[in-house]
Amino acid sequence: MARQLRLAYAGALYHVTARGNGRQAIYLDDADRTRFLELLGDEVAQQHWRCYAYCLMGNHYHLLLETPEGDLSQGMRRLNGRYTQGFNRRHQRVGHLLQGRFKSILVEKEAYLLELCRYIVLNPVRAQLVRTVHAWKWSSYRATVGRAVEPRWLDVAGVHRLFHRTEAGAQSRYQQFVREGVEAPSPWAQVRGQIFLGREPFLKKMASLVKTQSLMNVPRVQTDPTRLTGEEVLVRVGQVYALAPQDLLARVDSEAYQCAAWLLRRVANEPLGKVAGRFGVSPSRISHIQRALESQGLGWRQGQAMKRCKVKQ
Repeated sequence: MARQLRLAYAGALYHVTARGNGRQAIYLDDADRTRFLELLGDEVAQQHWRCYAYCLMGNHYHLLLETPEGDLSQGMRRLNGRYTQGFNRRHQRVGHLLQGRFKSILVEKEAYLLELCRYIVLNPVRAQLVRTVHAWKWSSYRATVGRAVEPRWLDVAGVHRLFHRTEAGAQSRYQQFVREGVEAPSPWAQVRGQIFLGREPFLKKMASLVKTQSLMNVPRVQTDPTRLTGEEVLVRVGQVYALAPQDLLARVDSEAYQCAAWLLRRVANEPLGKVAGRFGVSPSRISHIQRALESQGLGWRQGQAMKRCKVKQ
């Protein structure tokens, strides 16, 4: 079976979409949409993505994501998988919700970031679901123009910088820019090779990347020095709890142990299997710890460990 070519490198910008299997609806009510955005926020935070725009439609979604670490596939696979599992449980159904894997178009940021920031939020208007863009609740538009509370994972400031140095000026100019885009031609007419959107120099660069795939094997820590390694996480958590890293791993079920396990996932972004191997437990045990901490809130020492690891609560 054919699969889409995946190119990944530090700083890549993607337009990402996924559709319902057999064109079925992937959101049945507002609770589904809210849950999807919560899961998206989790991945934006964990993967260090920048999300510039989004729009949830009836049977598909649109995202505009920048990946400072070149790690799109890992986060999207988890986002779609977690959402599908929750959707099936909630609506008492089984089977595939989405039609295959997600689709992504690799975008030249300098040439098309601006255009896609409006194209994505205008989808409900083009589909004649609403008459005006601000009437659609489930897109990034209202937060970007100051008509709704902005999710902390949405890079509203990044969009504003494209328009004006002040927030009010940026909001006004963005609104005008979006209004002017209702009748603008679709950028997808300029897509080359089904997955590239950019000018000739960008296309040549991507052609070279297709041949070499060199950045696909670069360690994540080398693509973003701000992300701590697992060993650095253990040292910093140990400093808060006055424990050596090896003692953290041995104190099963202690607060320090749980905090370390969670931050290895949250900060170092280590796979479940690797974290479980460090502690000598099952992956499901680590997953349970992660869910429990995220649902029950953090204690004072855990908050201090987060600060040491440069994570905002």
